[in-house]
Amino acid sequence: MRTPEGHIEVDLTGKKAGRGAYLCNRATCWELALKKDRLSVALKAKVSAEDAGQLRTYAATLPPA
Repeated sequence: MRTPEGHIEVDLTGKKAGRGAYLCNRATCWELALKKDRLSVALKAKVSAEDAGQLRTYAATLPPA
């Protein structure tokens, strides 16, 4: 989700304020979304390198397929 401050972060509850995007719970989905910049389009905000790193760290905790 994109926070009102413009940061991109994971919201597992779906209740935080901001613009959200849905991704499946597989690491491959997250990597593809980051690689093809689909999150930037869905969230209408550029994903910073720092935010992308945090999202990749989260994706590493998910099952691969």
